[in-house]
Amino acid sequence: MTQTPGRRTDTRAWRALLLAHQRAVRAIEADLAAAGTIPLTWYDVLLELQAVPDGMRMQDLSERVVLSRTRVSRLVDELEREGLVRRRPDPGDGRATIAAITPAGTAAFRATAPVYLAKIDEHFNRHLTARERTALTSGLEHVVAAHDRQPSPAQR
Repeated sequence: MTQTPGRRTDTRAWRALLLAHQRAVRAIEADLAAAGTIPLTWYDVLLELQAVPDGMRMQDLSERVVLSRTRVSRLVDELEREGLVRRRPDPGDGRATIAAITPAGTAAFRATAPVYLAKIDEHFNRHLTARERTALTSGLEHVVAAHDRQPSPAQR
């Protein structure tokens, strides 16, 4: 594949997105650890579970988490050992399992949230103007919407 100037710009945007994500996430993870809160990957799982207090199927949870989709089962194992999540069989499908946040999980989520939000400001928002954040949000939401309309590779 030859690179045209326009193509190089497109690739640069993609690479910048990946690098910015990687660096900001690493910095936030380090800051959460230094603050003694739960890890960011745990926060990601608890964020999804706190939105559905009755719990959700593990398969649905793995589709919704952002940071560690391939490790969701292991993350839920860790969270369950710490008493932050509980699992139970899905009454509608005996083959499936439902994960739900516990009161201790809600407390850990709430204790971490202010630190996490402050670190998003520190490691991401402060490096962009309001106009840049608006443009970035708009552009990335177009990409998300386009992929939400497409069937997943497993469904094709």
